[in-house]
Amino acid sequence: MRYNIYLIGYRCCGKTSVGKALSKLLSQPFLDTDAVVVQKAGMTISDIVAKNGWDAFRDMEKNVIDQTTLLNNHVIATGGGSILNPDNVRNMKKAGRVIWLRVSPETIRDRMSADTETIIQRPGLTATGNINEIDAVLLARLPLYENASHIALDTDLLGIDAISRKILGLTQKGDT
Repeated sequence: MRYNIYLIGYRCCGKTSVGKALSKLLSQPFLDTDAVVVQKAGMTISDIVAKNGWDAFRDMEKNVIDQTTLLNNHVIATGGGSILNPDNVRNMKKAGRVIWLRVSPETIRDRMSADTETIIQRPGLTATGNINEIDAVLLARLPLYENASHIALDTDLLGIDAISRKILGLTQKGDT
């Protein structure tokens, strides 16, 4: 393989967990674009958004995604909103295979409610807040995820290892 694997999808779909597992299977480096933004900014995503707004966060995210296009053979977990910028989509598609981890609103709600990092890492995207906004935001983003992806996987009923192995099989077969 001579390309990156980009994982996209809504919050709590498993991009980071699957990315780490997949990188081990492939013996390739893993990168989480949200973690890089946090590291460079020296503050949490919630703090970035509270202090500078979503546009500033999205600009930082775009810069990180631009930098990933210079890499080869990496597994990259992106932020849930990375697909909002057409430049990000174009760059990810050029630099690798884009895998959409599809998940139902119910599963997202369950995972988000159980995750202690939600408040720190997932500020609300709308005035209704994280849990209440899921249906509307996910519905609005579905065509963007679809357009951005080479492969879409329904992941509600699969564990991290099963998802990782499925991606491995699809990318090694060239079914992209």
